[in-house]
Amino acid sequence: MKKTILSLMLLGGTFLGIAQTPSIQRVNPTNWWVGMKNPSLQLLVYGKNLKGADVKINYPGVTLQKVNTVDNPNYLFLDLTIAPETKAGTLNVEMTKTIQVQKGKKKTVDQIVKLTQPFELRVRDKKPQTVNSKDFIYLILPDRFANGDPSNDKFEDMADKVSDRKNPFARHGGDLKGVTQHLDYFKELGATTLWLNPVIENDQPQTNEGGAMRSAYHGYGFTDQYNVDRRLGGNAAYLEMVTEAHKKGLKVIQDAVYNHVGINHWILKDIPSKDWLNQWDSYTNTSYRDEPVVDVLHGNKSDFKVQQSGWFVPFLPDLNQNNAFVANYLIQHALWTVEYFGIDGWRVDTYQYNDLPFMNRCNAALFAEYPDMFITGENAVQNIYSQAYHVRNNINLPFKSNLPSPNDFVLQTAINDALNQNFDWGKGFNRIYQVLSMDALYQNPDLNMTFVDNHDQDRYFSVIGEDLNKYKLGLGFLLTTRGTPHLYYGTEVLMKNFKNPSDAEVRQDFPGGWTDDTVNKFTANGRTEKENEAFNFVKTLANFRKNSSALTTGKLMQFLPQDGMYVYFRYDAQQTVMIVMSQNKDDKELTTERFVEIMGGFTFGKEVVSGNTISSLQKIKVPAMSIQVIELKK
Repeated sequence: MKKTILSLMLLGGTFLGIAQTPSIQRVNPTNWWVGMKNPSLQLLVYGKNLKGADVKINYPGVTLQKVNTVDNPNYLFLDLTIAPETKAGTLNVEMTKTIQVQKGKKKTVDQIVKLTQPFELRVRDKKPQTVNSKDFIYLILPDRFANGDPSNDKFEDMADKVSDRKNPFARHGGDLKGVTQHLDYFKELGATTLWLNPVIENDQPQTNEGGAMRSAYHGYGFTDQYNVDRRLGGNAAYLEMVTEAHKKGLKVIQDAVYNHVGINHWILKDIPSKDWLNQWDSYTNTSYRDEPVVDVLHGNKSDFKVQQSGWFVPFLPDLNQNNAFVANYLIQHALWTVEYFGIDGWRVDTYQYNDLPFMNRCNAALFAEYPDMFITGENAVQNIYSQAYHVRNNINLPFKSNLPSPNDFVLQTAINDALNQNFDWGKGFNRIYQVLSMDALYQNPDLNMTFVDNHDQDRYFSVIGEDLNKYKLGLGFLLTTRGTPHLYYGTEVLMKNFKNPSDAEVRQDFPGGWTDDTVNKFTANGRTEKENEAFNFVKTLANFRKNSSALTTGKLMQFLPQDGMYVYFRYDAQQTVMIVMSQNKDDKELTTERFVEIMGGFTFGKEVVSGNTISSLQKIKVPAMSIQVIELKK
C-alpha cells in the first residue's frame, strides 16, 4: 500500500501518453440550478486531450467567463456566471479542437473535432429545514442497520466484492431502503432527525488494517462525490429515503468529508495536477494533535503543517484545499447535495485536519444559500478551549471560526467519567458541572451536538458497566441539558461492546434488520424486559422533550453538586423543569430552599418518566442512583 501511495505522491506535472482524439467523459457538478444566490459556477470537465480546445456556451443568461487549464491536458475548469433571470433548461458546452492525424507513413493532416456536452439547469425545489436544539438526532451506520434490498449487497465490478455478515470487517448489506423501512421506529422513539454515516460511493479495495483486511463499509473513503454507493441503493434510494423521512416529519443530516478521499477516487487515477493533494517528499501522517493548531502563542509552523497537511492514514489521500480548483469542487458538491437530495444539515468529519480558512469559506457558501443551516464539526478533543476554538466563540483569537456547532466530545467524556467515579471534589457529577460552567466560551452552546457514544467510541452501556441506573442517569442528562442531543443506533436497546480488537465491535448489526435475524429489537416483543425498560425510558423523555419549550430552547441554571446530588433547571417564561440526579448508594432527602431563586412560586410537580405527582417541593425524596425530571407547577 505504501508503494502505491508514494507513486501517487511523486507524480510530477508531466503527463505521458500519445495524442488522442478529444473526448468528454465527465462533468462535475452533474447539473446545477437557476436562482442560486451565488451566480458563479465552475465546471470540472474531464475527458481526453481537452487542453487547447475552443469552448463556447450559447445559452441566455449564462456567460463563460474563463477556461482554466491545469498540468493534465485531460481537464478543463470552466468559470460560468448564471444571471438571476436565467431560465431552467439544458445548455450545451461546445468544444472545438484541431488535432493532427497520421495519413500515410509520412503525412499528417489537421482534423477538426467538435464535442457537445449537454448540461442541465434546474428549478430549485428543495427547502432545507432548520436543525437546532429542538431536535433529537439518531445516528445510523447504514451498512450495519437494516438490509432492505439484498440484491444490492455486492457487485462484481466493484473493487470490494465481499458481503459477509460473519466477517466483522466486511460489508454486511445494510442499505438506505432498510433505513426507509424503519422511519416509524425513529418516530416512536422520539427522534426528529437522522444522521447517516457517509453514503457516498466508496469503491475502495479492502485494506490491511491491524493485520486484517477490512472493507470501507463505514463510508469515509469517497471515490465519486456525485454518486451514492450502489450497495446502499444509489442516488435514487437516498432521494427516496430523504423524501419519505420528510413526509414523516423527520430531518436528515449528511456526513461531509472534505479532508481526504479514498485511494481509489476516480480523479486520482488521472490526477489534474500534483498539488491536488498535500504532497511530501516521503509519506507523512498527521500527528492527530490539536495543540499545534490552537496554540497561537507558542506554536511553530512545522508542527502546524504536519497536523494540517499530513495524511490521516495512508489509504486516504489528503486533499490540498489551498488549491482553488479543489476548494471549488468540494464547496460546489456540498451545495449540489443540498439542492439535489434536500438534506437539512451537515456533520463534518475530522474538522480540525481541514484547512480552517477553507472550512470558513465552505460554511459561508452554505450559509449564503441556507442561512440557518446546521453544521456541526467533529473534533475529538478533550479540553474546552480546543473545542471552542473551532466554532463560533467568545475568545479573542486571530482566527475566528464560523462553524455553529462542535460534536461535544468534552461533555461526552465528562458524562462517562462522572458515572464511573465516586462523588468527590472535581469528580462524579462535578465533572459535568465544571464543563457546563465554561459554556460562556461558545457563542451558542445550545447548538453543541451532545452524545454519550458514537461509531468511533466504546459503546456507552459497556463503558458504564452495563448498569441500568447509570444508563438512565446519562441518557436522562443528555435529553434534559443544553445542546442538540444525538443517540447512536442501538444505544436505546442496550447494544454494547468495547473497541476490542477493533471498531467493528461497536458497529455490529442492529438485531432485526436482516430477514434471517432470530430476534427483532425494532419491536417490543423482540426486546428483553431490561431492553424495553431502556427503550421506554428514552422514548418517554424524548417525546416529552419534543414538546417542552424549557428543555429545547430554555435557559439552563445549574447548582453546585452537593451530597452526591446534582440539581439543575431548564426554564423559560412558559415552563420550568427541575432535574435531580443522584449517584448515592442510598436514598436521600433533598431540601430545596437553596433553589428558591428559580423555584419560588411553584407548589408541586409532576415527574415525567413515572408520571407521579410530587405534592410538596420543600423536601424531595431522591432514590439512590436515580434521575428525576420534574415539571414544576403552581
